[in-house]
Amino acid sequence: MSPRFIYEEELDKLSESLELMCAQVEHYYDRLFEASENQDEETIKKIIKNDSVINDMERDIESKCLMLITKQQPLAGDLRLVSSALKVVTDLEREGDHVADMAELLLRLHMTDLSRYSIHLPQMIIDTKNMLHESVDAFINRNCDAAKKVIMEDEIIDTFFNKVKDDLISHIRSNSHDVDECVDVLMLAKYLEKMGDHAVNIGDWTIFRETGNLQDKRLL
Repeated sequence: MSPRFIYEEELDKLSESLELMCAQVEHYYDRLFEASENQDEETIKKIIKNDSVINDMERDIESKCLMLITKQQPLAGDLRLVSSALKVVTDLEREGDHVADMAELLLRLHMTDLSRYSIHLPQMIIDTKNMLHESVDAFINRNCDAAKKVIMEDEIIDTFFNKVKDDLISHIRSNSHDVDECVDVLMLAKYLEKMGDHAVNIGDWTIFRETGNLQDKRLL
């Protein structure tokens, strides 16, 4: 087996590991809101406990990247892949953290129907998950057009956050005893908005991987 073949195989494994990590974050995200809807407290607690799984995946991918840099000394496009993967894995880990953070909030809210506080939250949850999936799919498939689409979608999530905030202000005005719950819901919406920001970062690193440009500035 030639050194180049082994090298290509290691690069493929790196991409596969990123895809698996994204799938795991998505899996926890889906299970979280399904469990909340089904009043499944045990599953939500497991999601919080299993946050370490995402952390372990991050360390494994970082190890793969560092091994490729030190042993293979990649150049040009391969170096952009490895360096961007180091950035993407950090965004995925943070998204995993936000899922665990939202799980804690949902437990504190006793898994109350979130639409009670804001009619916009259910769609915000769906659109945020789609952004996460589309961003990593763009990175894995080296699709700059899809990455640009994800970046543009961030405005949708930001708009949802502002709508949720307005809904909560209206809710507090008519239900002053729900202030604590509304603060928790606002925090949950903020975590969703941050997940959108991380998806944008992944989109940016997808473009960097293919062009060497990050936000219209030449890096490599």
